Amino acid sequence: MNIEEFRLYCLGKAGTTEEFPFNASALVFKVVGKMYALTDIDLFESINLKCDPERALELREKYPCVRPGYHMNKKHWNTLTLDGTMSDQEVYKWIDHSYELVVAKLPKAQREKLNTE
Repeated sequence: MNIEEFRLYCLGKAGTTEEFPFNASALVFKVVGKMYALTDIDLFESINLKCDPERALELREKYPCVRPGYHMNKKHWNTLTLDGTMSDQEVYKWIDHSYELVVAKLPKAQREKLNTE
């Protein structure tokens, strides 16, 4: 996976926007203003994704490329190092999971609006 494939995948999700709220290289993807993915565009070597806490621990045990979220809440975020040990399809699955977690916490009206886009 390269940065453009990652970017296009995230932007294909309903209600997603991309921003640089921290600095010129930290690309953040949000759904209705809530962050679900973060990466460095200059060094596209890892992705930070939100994750259910129990699943986060399972992923960290299963994959050496997954560790607690760098500069994030360690309970709810993982950093996936893109070193080839996790397939692109698996990475896409965890991007979906992160997006779905954020959407599930949105107010009902916002969730319904996303479903009609």
